[in-house]
Amino acid sequence: MKERNANASSAEKQAAGIAAADLVKDGMVIGLGTGSTTAFAIAEVGRRVREEGLDVLAVVTSYQAEMLAIEAGVPLTSLAEHPVLDLAIDGADQVDANLNVIKGGGAAHTREKVVAHSAKRFVVVADDSKMSEKLEHFVPVEVLPYARDLVKQQVIELGGTPQIRLASRKDGPVISDNGNVIMDVEFGTIENPAELSQKLSMCVGVVEHGIFLNTDEVYVGRKDGSVEIIK
Repeated sequence: MKERNANASSAEKQAAGIAAADLVKDGMVIGLGTGSTTAFAIAEVGRRVREEGLDVLAVVTSYQAEMLAIEAGVPLTSLAEHPVLDLAIDGADQVDANLNVIKGGGAAHTREKVVAHSAKRFVVVADDSKMSEKLEHFVPVEVLPYARDLVKQQVIELGGTPQIRLASRKDGPVISDNGNVIMDVEFGTIENPAELSQKLSMCVGVVEHGIFLNTDEVYVGRKDGSVEIIK
């Protein structure tokens, strides 16, 4: 049963990723996010480059996305060269009914947010399990190591329960691509994501948090292989 569920989830992710990759047109400069669903979008963009001669440049959000893009044959560029992107495609940890998103399960949400806000159009790809009426997922927060205890105190005052994310197969904390630690903060059901977003951004020592408020549309892969587009 677990294996069938895993396969179904993978099929949903693949359907969403491939559908979103179809938005990429000749001459675009795009942003490519991090995670298992976005990986399918990266692979599909690479296939179109190889088989269709798609003319595209991509800005990636992490070492993982960079490796996948290189392997797929997607030409890369940077925000320094192209500060305005035509489109950004990324995954999500959870999406609510108003298309507010929590990201950061892969510890790449700071760069992901920079890329998302640099794009004219921000599209999230997700499987059905990521959809929720309200956000209830923990909020990943990237924190300057020097300010770890200060940030912990501040998020507790906001009603959160913080925990430094520990690495697997390595002693110590997860370190982001930017050299910072990740603090996962439980807030329970988040009734007002915009308000919490603002308060977290004001915490001294916080580099960036995982609440995204600028999603234009979500491509949701369903169990039957279809893709629902929510705007």
